[in-house]
Amino acid sequence: MSAPLSIPSPSWDGFQIPLGFTTLTIHAYALCILAGIIVATIWTSRRLTKRGAEPGIVLDIALWAVPLGIIGARLYHVFTHPGDYFYAGANIWNPFQPGSIWAIWEGGGAIFGALIGGAIGVLIACRITGIRFLSFADALAPGLLAAQALGRLGNWFNHELFGQPTTMPWGLEIESTNPAWPAGLPEGTLFQPTFLYEMLWNILGIIVLVVFLERRFTMRWGKAFAFYLIWYGLGRWPLETIRLDPSEIFLGVRVNVWAAWGAIVLGLVILIVQNRRHVGTELSPYVIGREWTAPEDSDEYADDAEVDSQGTDEIEPGDDASVIDSSDAGATSTTGSRA
Repeated sequence: MSAPLSIPSPSWDGFQIPLGFTTLTIHAYALCILAGIIVATIWTSRRLTKRGAEPGIVLDIALWAVPLGIIGARLYHVFTHPGDYFYAGANIWNPFQPGSIWAIWEGGGAIFGALIGGAIGVLIACRITGIRFLSFADALAPGLLAAQALGRLGNWFNHELFGQPTTMPWGLEIESTNPAWPAGLPEGTLFQPTFLYEMLWNILGIIVLVVFLERRFTMRWGKAFAFYLIWYGLGRWPLETIRLDPSEIFLGVRVNVWAAWGAIVLGLVILIVQNRRHVGTELSPYVIGREWTAPEDSDEYADDAEVDSQGTDEIEPGDDASVIDSSDAGATSTTGSRA
């Protein structure tokens, strides 16, 4: 059945490249994930460079964050769906046979796992490059929302992670042969397009953060990242409760709902702590003593710095950049003590 505004599931799922001895399949889902990574990397690089970081340093961080994010996404999925991988006779370890825990190309990844794995990668890379973790996270926040919005398109191409049956005119069309089709439902039933809801929520979050909050407040010291955690958690929480895909239940609640609550709590903690610890303006994304100095003949960097100097880097009236603890002085005052 279809409604006037019902959303059809796409029939295209990618393309194949003949390689002579085999055929390489490029899935639409992978293309969506790749597009999200590219958008987030470019946007984060632009934002971080404007804040005083060396141009291109985001690539050094991405080399750690992206692989560990993929590993984290897969492991989180595997261990929150143990029945799909750990049973008598299962192929757990052999990557050359179907069903192994390593076979991410067969599908199965979780954003919360990607966030955990990616955060570990960013922490490692920030120690190497001298960039402050929360400074990088602030620059990443809108790009992360954009990447997740693009990634949700992959769920649409995969005909997966849809919500409960609905009679709303914008219901999602799913074929009755889909493995996730609930037993007993008549053919033609429409489902809540949770992929679309999350896409729209993430796009709205970008608008709120970039257009409103960052123009009125100094969203540094981890505050933009805190907003991301709170915003995403608030959106994922109700959406997770209407999804039909199986999930581990802990104390009567889906694991990803617990993860959404954890994101909200962590975001609130970061926001409260950083508001109390930092009363000045973050003048550099670098740890004290690791700063990068732009070449004097770098016109491109000079232009970026000039643009940013007109934004939130200026100290607002009433800010006391000297009233800070010793761990923050290096980034808020040019005469402060070591961070």
